[in-house]
Amino acid sequence: MRKTLLILLLSLLPLAADAQRIHGFVSSGAVFSQIEGDELKGFRHYGYTGGVGALAAISNNNRWGLSVETIFSQRGAYEGSGDPYSLSLTLNYVDIPVLLHYQDPYGGMLIGAGLVYGRLVQQPTGKMLYNPYSLVPDTSDMHFQKNDLCAAIDARFSVWKGLQLNIRWQYSIIPVKRQWHFDRSVQNRWEGEDNDCYNNAITIRLIYQF
Repeated sequence: MRKTLLILLLSLLPLAADAQRIHGFVSSGAVFSQIEGDELKGFRHYGYTGGVGALAAISNNNRWGLSVETIFSQRGAYEGSGDPYSLSLTLNYVDIPVLLHYQDPYGGMLIGAGLVYGRLVQQPTGKMLYNPYSLVPDTSDMHFQKNDLCAAIDARFSVWKGLQLNIRWQYSIIPVKRQWHFDRSVQNRWEGEDNDCYNNAITIRLIYQF
């Protein structure tokens, strides 16, 4: 993965000589996320995201572009309805998205798709309290995988000059936690199941491109 990113970054260097073909940008915003597989639904966890990146035109008409970013991003899960349900898990990642973009002919929207590699820099922090009569997760091992690889789709809308509104959805391709064990009460008996878990996140942020 590191070699691939290095090759991509080096491929952008020849374009740097033409200021019209490569643009840097900074971003800041919010992440709304959930952990698929934890038996709770809803994008109720929110965290911060922000970073820097570069977008380079890769076609003569400037319709197609390639972007590379380095972003700090907080994902996780949250359920705050109170006892007997309570969940608050935050996972801090450093993300490196690599996306291919298409500029619509009228210049108002930039559509992108690609992959996001995430490196977990902090194991989850927070608390968990499930209903002991219906669902009990195994909390003896809360270790999550260090690497997260996501598919992503992305849209940017021009706001004013270099300012853009960005909406991105990304979903883990590989599990971020494997075989998380849950015990469920069914008709006065306990049944166990093991779930692979995936990050599912929606990002809304402002981008300033210069």
